[in-house]
Amino acid sequence: MAGDPVLYIIVCGSRPAADLEDYVAQLRSDGWDTCIIATPSARKFMHADRLADVSGHVVRYDYKQPDEPDALAPPDVVIVAPATFNTINKWAAGISDTLALGLLNEGVGLGLPIIAVPFPNDALARHPAFRDSVATLRSWGVKLIFDPEQHPLPIPNMGPPAADLFPWPVLMNELVHVRRELEKVRGQPSTH
Repeated sequence: MAGDPVLYIIVCGSRPAADLEDYVAQLRSDGWDTCIIATPSARKFMHADRLADVSGHVVRYDYKQPDEPDALAPPDVVIVAPATFNTINKWAAGISDTLALGLLNEGVGLGLPIIAVPFPNDALARHPAFRDSVATLRSWGVKLIFDPEQHPLPIPNMGPPAADLFPWPVLMNELVHVRRELEKVRGQPSTH
């Protein structure tokens, strides 16, 4: 809706991506203009047509042609949910080989509020490169909802039950706080 803050939802290839529709519907009802950008691997977990209907925008996977106008308004806030091992490591290294990573790197450079929810399996979460990447992103001001003690991670090859471990409620609550801060900066009263 016009005037609503624009929320970019970067989606990576992980089982919780299949649950995104209900959360996008809730975000829209909370007054966010939701735009979904998926990594190439996320496509196998998502229903792009249904997400486009729910979000009100086409789901983007790839860069636009140079002479095409932008299909999405610039973001006010960016979330990465779920964020995979691959995306976290590439992002921390400054790699922009997908639209999703390019937008994340631009978001850091622009100083946008960014919330990421890394969701590797527990073995990958212990990898030294991943731990370094998490520390790097936090040092850049990215809010990471990542605490395996509080929010257990799936075990390797866990399958569909892994999606139940994803901390959607924690992310939704964090977005309430970000929205309030955004409205303070904009000088608007918070109604959410």
